[in-house]
Amino acid sequence: MKFVAFERAKQGTGASRRLRITGKTPGIVYGGDTQPQLIEIDHNALWHALKKEAFHSTVLEMDLGGNVSKVLLRDVQYHPFRQLVQHIDFQRVDAKTRMTLKVPLHFKGEEESDAVKLEHNLVNHVTTELEVNCLPAELPEFIEVDLSGLKKNGTVTLKDIKLPRGVKWVSHGKVNPVLASAVAPAAEEVEAPAEGAADAAAAAPAGKGGKAAPAAKTPAAKTAKK
Repeated sequence: MKFVAFERAKQGTGASRRLRITGKTPGIVYGGDTQPQLIEIDHNALWHALKKEAFHSTVLEMDLGGNVSKVLLRDVQYHPFRQLVQHIDFQRVDAKTRMTLKVPLHFKGEEESDAVKLEHNLVNHVTTELEVNCLPAELPEFIEVDLSGLKKNGTVTLKDIKLPRGVKWVSHGKVNPVLASAVAPAAEEVEAPAEGAADAAAAAPAGKGGKAAPAAKTPAAKTAKK
């Protein structure tokens, strides 16, 4: 994705406030061998760009004064209750330096799986993004997870999928995280206790003296006694 930025001369709280009033968002670009660069971006264009998944997870092309450079979105600060981007940070990208970034997961095939098609299981997307390490040119926009082989009450873990070439998962101590799981519908979970309650009612406790408790008299029985 490509976006346009402009050089920002002034910094500070007051300067940033005045910039927002004019429909601009203050930002900064850092990293690489150069000094941090103060920038400003049209707020409306930025707001719509931030709604796109690719803007958060891919290498972006920043047009600054006619010079295009590769950057990554690193931080966004939103207003607490207004639809307003208060500040945005980008990091310069070196084509020869590996980087770490979170990439979204896209799930497919769950409707064709035995868990859903035959067993009517519900599928939970346990993990929605993975933190990966790779070169900028190898960074995927998303990682696809095929759930078509999911079985009843089964799971799909990281070891069940193949990461794109050159992409390594950043584990943070986790061994093999679950990406998605199939579980029985809540209705089936309720039926089991109901059946158990019926069995318990059939085996009613004995009355005093070891005799079984008398059955409740029906209206018909009372009529016959008269």
